[in-house]
Amino acid sequence: MIRISEFQAKDVVNVSDGKRLGNIGDVDIDVSTGKIYSIIIQSSNRMLSMFTKEEEIVIPWRSIVKIGSDVILVRYKKASEFPSE
Repeated sequence: MIRISEFQAKDVVNVSDGKRLGNIGDVDIDVSTGKIYSIIIQSSNRMLSMFTKEEEIVIPWRSIVKIGSDVILVRYKKASEFPSE
């Protein structure tokens, strides 16, 4: 079992490109079942963080590849990277 505070302290890394996405800021939970639907990462541009609004990255629970002792590996694609229909 893992506590939310421990979960939030881990770095989230995208396995697709190896980039650090940030840390978990929130979790989307179905209160009736207790099932986690997604993790929400607060990410901002560090260089311009005073002038820019933080970007929210929502990663579905099924996209989590591995939860390690220090990191959470996810498979994440930006909406712009998905093939257009």
